Amino acid sequence: MDSPLAVAGFVLSKIPVLLKTVLFHTLSLSPTCHKWTLRTELTVTMLREFFTNAPPSTITKQQAMFLTDHGVKGSIWVSKAAFPEPPDAALRNVLYKAIRDLGAGGEEYTKPNLQPVEGEWVGYRAGVKANAPEPTGLSEREKYEHLVRDMKTDMTLLYFHGGSYYLMDPVSTRPLMEKYATLSGGSVFLVRYRLAPQSPFPAALLDALVAYLSLLYPPPGSFHKPIPASRIVLGGDSARGNLASVLLQTLLQLHRNVPAGETPTVTFHGATVPVPLPLPAAATLSSPSMDLTRCMQGSESQAIWDYLPPPSFSPAHSSPPCAIWPSDPACAELFCEGSALCHPLVPPRSPFVGGAFAQRAARDGVRIVWEQYEAMPHCFSQVLEGSVEGEACFASWEKFMRVVGEKPSEVATRGAFITARTVERTSVDVCNLLDMSQEDILNYMQRGRRAIVERFTKTMAS
Repeated sequence: MDSPLAVAGFVLSKIPVLLKTVLFHTLSLSPTCHKWTLRTELTVTMLREFFTNAPPSTITKQQAMFLTDHGVKGSIWVSKAAFPEPPDAALRNVLYKAIRDLGAGGEEYTKPNLQPVEGEWVGYRAGVKANAPEPTGLSEREKYEHLVRDMKTDMTLLYFHGGSYYLMDPVSTRPLMEKYATLSGGSVFLVRYRLAPQSPFPAALLDALVAYLSLLYPPPGSFHKPIPASRIVLGGDSARGNLASVLLQTLLQLHRNVPAGETPTVTFHGATVPVPLPLPAAATLSSPSMDLTRCMQGSESQAIWDYLPPPSFSPAHSSPPCAIWPSDPACAELFCEGSALCHPLVPPRSPFVGGAFAQRAARDGVRIVWEQYEAMPHCFSQVLEGSVEGEACFASWEKFMRVVGEKPSEVATRGAFITARTVERTSVDVCNLLDMSQEDILNYMQRGRRAIVERFTKTMAS
């Protein structure tokens, strides 16, 4: 669906499905009607049809569909910026060492070059209506200066938007960034990382690392002044909740690698930067995709609660061939080589999957705030903005950000299960979220990785 006419035709073709959804919900015949509102039923149904029953489309067309910039309007400042690539390979080599040290050996991956990292500074624009046009005649630096003047706090959210690991949709993400900037009172830097399959693992991670260092140690020509790590929060949703997590894991690995009594350094745009790098104040994740082997996403029967395709579906095997996929040289998955699917920096620190990620971190002494919303689909707070569940999620996020910014010592590990519709909260023990061992989870992931590689091998042989 690469044209507005095709999209309109697809929507019209789904009117019978939507009418059936309304009827079944009204008569309490749908299996989800007691947990979902009619709005949720209709939204999930339409998204599910789009993701699973739309005409097949190439990866190239899917990427292009999300890259059109429709401009900026409303109570939001957007200042486009680009951080130049470091002139030497020191940072790149630091990342490769972390990958080697964390791997089991045998993982294959392409070593990407350093490139400029583009992005957008986003902030709340005070005193304008929702449909107000973006001011004309301002340079990107001037927009940034206006953004800073409207900030109420000095917190910066370094954000990696979702859209799986091969799509980028920064334009539709802007309203979400505006909301985060408004709730936190600070700024957001939305990173435009490199996409797979053109730039597979670890290109996006290298971009994320460059972006983080650029906030700490601004390269020449940057709009911003140095931002202390204590004022930076990493954030991400969906697949790039994964990226935020692996960036944090990379930073932690740099701390582990420091020999006793030594203070290693790395050169970054001519400045001598200490390694390990300072850690950010916190990380916030929304529906993070922690398992690229798709072995831990629940059974096919649980698909009724989401719009995402079931675990058996893969865009790598369902998309028609195009210039960028299948890749050359051939690769088992869009994001990485099949051998790397279980590397700790692909899913963050295997076997951390979903609740296991929070559980292991809490058991290791990391202060974790965990919330699980009953019967809610993927990234529900964004997809169902304005719903009682979505607003409850945003309210919790705002509270967390304010505590991190004003009284970080008061952040304490806690967990909650929030019921659908009533949003009643029940405390849960974050240290005991799953009745599975780490070894069991890793075995599941390895089994999923082998299945993906075997399917790829059969496809190549046919």
